Amino acid sequence: MTIDTTRRISTTKLDEILQSYDYKKSNLIAILQKVQEEYRYLPEEALIYIGTKIEGLSPATVFGVATFYAQFSLEPKGKFEIKVCDGTACHVRGSMPVLNAIRNKLNIKEGQLTSENGLFSLETVSCLGACGLAPVVVINGKVYPQMTSDAISIVLDTLLKEEE
Repeated sequence: MTIDTTRRISTTKLDEILQSYDYKKSNLIAILQKVQEEYRYLPEEALIYIGTKIEGLSPATVFGVATFYAQFSLEPKGKFEIKVCDGTACHVRGSMPVLNAIRNKLNIKEGQLTSENGLFSLETVSCLGACGLAPVVVINGKVYPQMTSDAISIVLDTLLKEEE
């Protein structure tokens, strides 16, 4: 299975989301969060559509907000979003071997966001605020403390088995 980046954007679905937030520009971040939840990223067509539907906004403004906040992605993300901390404590305690083990296991090259099968997205973050548990990996909001290359391999095997 590969990522379907050609999935059509449903203006009906976008209108439902916009309507649930009263088409208010003050709700733009919440709207973008909901769109990203629906598509696992923010498609360009959706940003343009939102910018033409909300009074007082332009597609350029919507794009600006979407690119300003790190929580938003303009590229499709996987079903499992993996964040590897590379803050000082995690780095010193071995986050890079863990990151490399994830890349090798999932065949995600440096600079690539999402695995070919669309299941996993991988990114490094500056800090996850769990320095005492270093090195830390977070997958879909679940914290995996004191990770090693072997331990993350077991976690990934479990996730892959669940998908079979």
